Amino acid sequence: MTTVLKLGGSLITDKERAETLDDAALSAATDTIAAAVGGGATADLALVHGAGSFGHHYAEKHGVSVADGTTDAGAALEIHGSMTTLNRFVLSRLQDRDVPALPVHPLSAGGRDADATLDMPLPAVRTMLGEGFVPVSHGDVIAHEGRGTTIISGDEVVVRFAEALDADRIGLCSTVDGVYDADGDVIDRIDDFAAVADALGGSDATDVTGGMAGKVRTLLDLDAPAYVFGADGLEAFLSGGEPGTRID
Repeated sequence: MTTVLKLGGSLITDKERAETLDDAALSAATDTIAAAVGGGATADLALVHGAGSFGHHYAEKHGVSVADGTTDAGAALEIHGSMTTLNRFVLSRLQDRDVPALPVHPLSAGGRDADATLDMPLPAVRTMLGEGFVPVSHGDVIAHEGRGTTIISGDEVVVRFAEALDADRIGLCSTVDGVYDADGDVIDRIDDFAAVADALGGSDATDVTGGMAGKVRTLLDLDAPAYVFGADGLEAFLSGGEPGTRID
């Protein structure tokens, strides 16, 4: 069974301070992942992490987004370098816990054409899984025809992983316990966007960099069930449970 798990940037970093880890949260998450991998509860695990206070800080500095690009190689490298720094922190915590983690950097793995269609072939990631490794990717800058480089969000990487790896389960672990309804209660299951659009603040399909509406719309398009949950639900998810909100 192939599982794709994203650790949200807001979970593993302090978003109020540039390039600052939330050390306790990252350690707790990697402890849980290591226990699941080492105990055999999770096989064929692919990880993605968000940017948090790392890449976002430099993307804002240089005015780069999913839509707005830069042809300044120095600016792109500053954003990418910040993300690879965070990626090394995540890899280090995992490898310290005997998780066989290896990096996958989107900047070197794909690009967008002039219509913004993402091309990110992942044969190397499939090979990593087949050899028993845990690939760890992240949000990044990516080459974009006609715009230089733009942002690929961690959520987009999750979707590409899920599609290319024919994932059986997808999990988004963050600082929220699930998708909330208008009263602030966690919605158990979502299978129709229209039924929850008002609670999510509308149906803006371009909201792909962190807004819940964009997350839900995208996850509904996947073939496998996806779950949005908080840190307390990570162990349950990796054990095959259904924490937070199920989206399918």
